[in-house]
Amino acid sequence: MAQHIRIALAGNPNSGKTTLFNCLTGTRQRVGNYPGVTVDLKEGTIRRGDVDITLVDLPGTYSLNAFSEEEVVARRFLLEGKPDVVVNILDASNIERNLYLTTQFIELGLPLVLALNMSDVAKTRGVEFDLDHLSALLGAPIVPTIGHKGTGVEQLLEVAVGVALRGSGYSDVHLSYGQEIETEIASLIPLIESHWDLAATYHPRWLALKLLEDDAIIRSAVCTDEIIAAAERSRNHLRVVFRDAPEIVIAERRYGFISGACQESVRSTVEIRHTLSDQIDAFVTNRLLGIPILLLLMWIVFQLTFTVGEIPTKFLEFLVGLSRAFLNDVLPAGMLRSLVTDGILGGLGGIIAFIPMIMLLFLALAVLEDSGYMARAAFVMDRVMHRIGLHGKSFIPMLLGFGCSVPAILATRTLETRRDRFVTMMIIPLMSCGARLPIYVLFCGAFFSDSARGYVVLALYILGILLAIAMAKVFRGFVFRGATTPLVMELPPYRIPTPEGVLIHTWERTWAFTKRVFTFLLVVSLIMWYLSNFPVGPDASLSPSERINFSYAGRVGRLLAVPLKPVGLGDWRVGTALFSGFAAKEVVVTTLGTLYNVADTSEESISLRQAIQDDPFFNPLRAFVLMVFTLIYLPCAGTFVAISRETKSYRWPVFCALYLTVLAWSASFLIYHLGMFLGIGIQ
Repeated sequence: MAQHIRIALAGNPNSGKTTLFNCLTGTRQRVGNYPGVTVDLKEGTIRRGDVDITLVDLPGTYSLNAFSEEEVVARRFLLEGKPDVVVNILDASNIERNLYLTTQFIELGLPLVLALNMSDVAKTRGVEFDLDHLSALLGAPIVPTIGHKGTGVEQLLEVAVGVALRGSGYSDVHLSYGQEIETEIASLIPLIESHWDLAATYHPRWLALKLLEDDAIIRSAVCTDEIIAAAERSRNHLRVVFRDAPEIVIAERRYGFISGACQESVRSTVEIRHTLSDQIDAFVTNRLLGIPILLLLMWIVFQLTFTVGEIPTKFLEFLVGLSRAFLNDVLPAGMLRSLVTDGILGGLGGIIAFIPMIMLLFLALAVLEDSGYMARAAFVMDRVMHRIGLHGKSFIPMLLGFGCSVPAILATRTLETRRDRFVTMMIIPLMSCGARLPIYVLFCGAFFSDSARGYVVLALYILGILLAIAMAKVFRGFVFRGATTPLVMELPPYRIPTPEGVLIHTWERTWAFTKRVFTFLLVVSLIMWYLSNFPVGPDASLSPSERINFSYAGRVGRLLAVPLKPVGLGDWRVGTALFSGFAAKEVVVTTLGTLYNVADTSEESISLRQAIQDDPFFNPLRAFVLMVFTLIYLPCAGTFVAISRETKSYRWPVFCALYLTVLAWSASFLIYHLGMFLGIGIQ
C-alpha cells in the first residue's frame, strides 16, 4: 500500500527554491530575482517507489514574523497544513542571512532538512563548510545542492522522505535566549498547556515566544485573557530589564546563535574580494549611469521588438489577408460570410499578426529577469522612488506591470504598509502592459518610420513611468500621508540565463496572451460584429458605412466622440474602440479590426494597418494622441477586479478609473493642441 507524505519547500527569495521545485516536479513555474514572484502556494506531485509525495512551494520569505502577506501565507500553512517535513533552501553564498529563517523553523519544532543550495557559487568565493558540525548545531541533516544543474536534488529528496517516514534521528535543538527570556517562556508554557485546544494547535514553546514578541495574529488567536495578561506582564518585565522591546532582543539572540554556528562551521579560504557581480554593479547601479543604462536597455528591447518582429508580422498579415480573400470566394454573400470574414478574421486578425512582436518583448524581459538585472532596475529607481514617498521595492510591482497589471497588483502584497500598497496599486495601471503593445505596434507601423518606431514606444513607456511618479507624489502628499518605510533590498548575483528557463518564461506569457485572443477576444469580436450590423436599418440598400452609422456601435461611438473631439479623437470608430477597451486593452485593436473590415466596400482584403493609413481622419499626431490616451485611461476589467479584491472595496478601483480617465483626457488635450500649434505630425 502506497504511503503519502507532504513536503514543504521554504526559503528566502533568490535562494533557488522555485528552481528546485521545478527540477523535482517537472512543473513550469515563474522564476524571478526579486521578492513577490511566488505569492500563492504551488503544489506538485511525484512518486518514489511506493511513496506518493506532494511538494508544496511556499512563498519566499526572510522570516515568519507575519509582517508581509508571504510570511502570513507561509506560516499559516506550516501551522495548519502540518507538513511531514520542511525542506529549508539555503543560499550557501549568503548563509548567515538565510539561517535567520532556519532558526524560526527550529522554534516551530517541525521535522527539518536543510538544502545548501548554490554550493558551487560559495565554493568559487572560497567558502567552505563543516557540514557534519553545522548539521549537529542546527539539529537537521544538510544536503549540498546546485539547483540549476540538478546536482544533489535526488539525494535531498531521499533524505527528506527518510525524515518524514522515520524521523531525523537528531536531538531537538532549542535556541537559548538567555536566562531572563527563558524564565518568562517557562512561565508561559504551563498556562498554554492547560488549554488543550491551544496546545494541540501550536507548539507551546513557539506560542510563548510569539506572545513575547507581541505577534498580532497570535494575540488575536489566543482568546484567553489569563494568557494574554501573563504575556503582557512578561513583556513589561523584559522591557524593564533590557530597556528595549522584547522582540528586538529575541531577534538579536537569533543572530547571535547564527553567528556562533557559522564561526564554528564556516570558513573562508581566500581574502574577501569583489565578485564579478560587484564589478558589474559598479556600473549598472552607479548614481549617474544607472538610469541612462536602464533607458538604453529599454530602447534596445523596443528596437529589437520592432526590427526583428516586422518580418513575421507582415507574413501573418499576408496570411490573414489570403484567408479572408479565400473565404470571400468560397462563402455565399450574406451574414454568414460577414460573420466569418469581418467578425472573426477582421477582429482577431489584427491581434494575431502582432503575436511575434509580443513574443519578442516577453523574450527580452525574460532575459533581463533571469540574469538578475530586474532587481538592479528596482535598486536604481530607489533614489527616485524615495523622493516621491515610496521606495525601490514599490518599483518591483511596477516592473511586473510591463507584463500585466493583474499580477502586478497582487505583487503589492509584499509591501509592508497599507499606505505603500494602495499608492502602488493606484499607479500600476500607468505602466504599459503587454496588452497595449498591439495598439502601439499598429499605429507606429502605420504612421512612423522604421527608425522612429522604437523611440516612439520608448517615449510612451517613459511617459507612463513619469506620470506614475508624479501621481505617486500627489497621492503621498494629499491622500496617503505618512513616513516612508525603510528598505533593505537584496541584489542576487548575476547569472547567465539558461535557454530552457528563458524559453519557458517566454512561452508561458505568449501562450497566456494567445489563449485570451482565441477565447475572450473572440467573444468580444463577435459582440462588436453584432453591434456593428444590427439593427439592419430601414433600407436594405444602405451602403456599409451608412449601416454601421445606424447600428448600435455607431450610436455608442458617436456619443463618445463628443467628449473626445477636443483631444483630436472625435471619430465614432475611436470612441467605440476605446469603450470596448475596458474589457481588455488589446480589444481596442480587435474592435478597430472589426469596424474597419465591416466598413470595407471592396472585395480586396487589406490589413488593418493599411485601412487606418487610408482613413483621412488619422495622421501621425492623432495616432500618437490615441496611443497616449490608451496608455493612461481607465484600467481593464481584470485590473479593476484585482484592485477591488486587494483593497476590499469598490471605492478605490472606481477612484482609479476616474482619475486615470481625467488624466488621459488632460494629457491628450495638451499633446494634441501643442502638436497643432507647432505643426508637428498633422500631415
